[in-house]
Amino acid sequence: MTPPAGRLAALAASLVLAVLAALPAPASGQQAGSATTPPAAGSTTATIATTVARPSTKFDELVPPGVLDEKPPGHRLDGYGAIDLAKAVPKVRREIAKYAPDETYPGVYLKGPTRWQVGYYTKDTPPREIAQVTIDDPTARVTEAWTGHQVAWTMARGYPGAFGRKVNSPWVWIPLTVLFLLPFARRPLRMLHLDLAVLCAFGISVAYFNDAQIDVSVPLAYPLLAYLLARLLWIGLRRPHDTPSRAVSSADSRRSVGGLPLLVPVTWLAVAAVFLVGFRIGLNVTSSNVIDVGYSGVIGAQKIVDGDPLYGDFPQDNSSGDTYGPVAYAVYVPFEQALPWSGEWDDLPAAHGAAIAFDLAALALLFLLGRRVRGPGLGVVLAYGWCAFPFTLYAMNTNTNDTLVSAFVLAAVLASSPGRRGLLAALGGLTKFASLALVPLFALHGRRGDEERPRSIPRFA
Repeated sequence: MTPPAGRLAALAASLVLAVLAALPAPASGQQAGSATTPPAAGSTTATIATTVARPSTKFDELVPPGVLDEKPPGHRLDGYGAIDLAKAVPKVRREIAKYAPDETYPGVYLKGPTRWQVGYYTKDTPPREIAQVTIDDPTARVTEAWTGHQVAWTMARGYPGAFGRKVNSPWVWIPLTVLFLLPFARRPLRMLHLDLAVLCAFGISVAYFNDAQIDVSVPLAYPLLAYLLARLLWIGLRRPHDTPSRAVSSADSRRSVGGLPLLVPVTWLAVAAVFLVGFRIGLNVTSSNVIDVGYSGVIGAQKIVDGDPLYGDFPQDNSSGDTYGPVAYAVYVPFEQALPWSGEWDDLPAAHGAAIAFDLAALALLFLLGRRVRGPGLGVVLAYGWCAFPFTLYAMNTNTNDTLVSAFVLAAVLASSPGRRGLLAALGGLTKFASLALVPLFALHGRRGDEERPRSIPRFA
């Protein structure tokens, strides 16, 4: 039998939102390596800023060189030589040319023992950095030059391993993509294959993102997102049509789930899912990093435990970390208590533990959802898809809270009563606001007739 329309709509919405929640998005605060705090205009008589700025990385603090026309001990260049090299970079020169000569000024810093950093700032209040150049002192060569959004947002610079480390390796990403597609390669040229291709096409955007070509990476995502939205609406709103079941052989029945043909038996996918779960957890433990999102969760958890105000007064290296709903911090409490925070942005084992738990929760909920709609076979297929899809690993290996939102969405779909759905929808909304867009669907989900509306909607609310 074809599942009821409500189940199809709920399944379509939950699957697409769960996937979208796991897609990478710019973090709300700056990660380690954020741009320096600009100095005050006119801080020296030569209008060349040499004030101390916040560290540009956790390990290389920016310090003023002192007298600009003298070489610091052990250095080949002086401050003016660094400025000359920075200003000779063509794109920096073009950026400065957009302003009048007296509207910008350079700031010079020593960055660690062997590098210089030169920034160009506007005389706004506060000053705004419009260009940033890193120079290797022993060779007197420019190693990095950034303008536009890539000045303030180091996450847009394509630094190797900045997001998820080894998950970005082609030797990991491409095999996972093949594993994600392979079970559905039977009877090709169907809408299913177009849907899967669109999901995998987000990897092209990530490739450009990792290459620091954000002007290409970001626009590439828009048509893919529009397609997914259109497909979600089509699947959710169309009227299902019952189709007569055709007789299938026992061999075919082992390679199909609810009419979905598979290249391999479902049992193979179950075994593969177990191995993929182990691989994902192992990669998270050995080669992943915690960006500002996970760091924020750990900080907030510590604030809750200590009885401190949750919002405001976050550490300087994550000053915008108090941007999420309170649930996004509360769920980190047991992990922070089991794996205490050191007080610094280190490996943050509590964030790793939380990300792994969120991922396993979403995996289990997808299995339960598939089992409810079309039996355990579909549950296995959905769980396998989650394990093999590289973007869910991308979210886990950046150790964010994105998968937590997916888990709340899936749990709300599975909830057996309007009150429970309302509770879970609220928890998702108090984590990140985006999931509140599904509240109208959840409010009506599972209603069998108009006579139940007066009771179900108030209970949900």
